[in-house]
Amino acid sequence: MNLFYKLSLLMGLVVLLSNYLVQFPIQFFGLNEILTYGAFSYPITFLITDLANRAYGKLVARKVVYVGFIIGVLLTLFVSTNFSDIISIRIAVGSGIAFFIAQNFDVQIFDSLRKRIWYAAPLASSIIGSVTDTFLFFSIAFYATGIPWVILAFGDLAVKLFIALVMLIPFRLLIYKIKDFSESSVSEIKN
Repeated sequence: MNLFYKLSLLMGLVVLLSNYLVQFPIQFFGLNEILTYGAFSYPITFLITDLANRAYGKLVARKVVYVGFIIGVLLTLFVSTNFSDIISIRIAVGSGIAFFIAQNFDVQIFDSLRKRIWYAAPLASSIIGSVTDTFLFFSIAFYATGIPWVILAFGDLAVKLFIALVMLIPFRLLIYKIKDFSESSVSEIKN
């Protein structure tokens, strides 16, 4: 299985996991009002997108986003969505919209900064993508539900920004493993 398929499948699985975990506030240290477990897994999607972008360029990175979107949202609808609960449906819809828009921002920003110092592209694209995703998701999923979504969004965003910094470490380590893909493997995926 080549890197494109591995990244696409991993993207879908991380989206599914994050959509499931966002339903559970952290019950320690009084964090239940400001943070869910989904905040810890979702930032990995930006690492996946950035690795695909570094390895293959923005067109293939977008394909990873699309395949991951289809896998993640479909699995969310069938695995963790309770269709009798409007919040659960809103989580699935909010996740899909926020993911699609934020990941496409990430791809575009990363591509425009890719020739600068190695950390500029993944850091800037992950930060902007995280801000976009967080506020779109939480407003769609929880607006007017009585859930303190603005506070949850800021708590979620703080963790995402911290993890964006931490994700620079595996990004730096992994770019050496992915930068040698031949043009032939890129052309196979683009078609």
